[in-house]
Amino acid sequence: MAHPLVPVPTPETQPYWDGVAAGELRLPRCRACATAYFPPTPVCPHCTSRDIEWFTASGDATLYSYVIHQRPSKLWNVDGPMSVALVALAEGPMVLSTVVGCEQTPEALVLDMPLRASFIPFESVSVLAFEPAPDRAGVAR
Repeated sequence: MAHPLVPVPTPETQPYWDGVAAGELRLPRCRACATAYFPPTPVCPHCTSRDIEWFTASGDATLYSYVIHQRPSKLWNVDGPMSVALVALAEGPMVLSTVVGCEQTPEALVLDMPLRASFIPFESVSVLAFEPAPDRAGVAR
């Protein structure tokens, strides 16, 4: 039996998890009002339409808020602190995730910093995470 923190796809979320497995961030979008949203549901949370499509999002995002968890679960295989971040996707939705690929300090985790979607292993699946996006010179901020 899987650990209770390991995500289990449902029919409504399966396209999202298929995207994660393929290294893509897939989101639902309402055809009636053109709103992208998260988490996935069969009904648009903005206009209640059931006319939903899935699309591959850009993966671009910004850091909206975060906390630094000093003792993350051993399931993450992380030595030391780990961020729990509220991330604003370029397409509009906010997601709760983590920022990887940088120090887990207030000096490194700067609000509004550009991020890029990445996928990290968690038990038997991969999950969405974000890493600092390279600036125009190709250097991660």
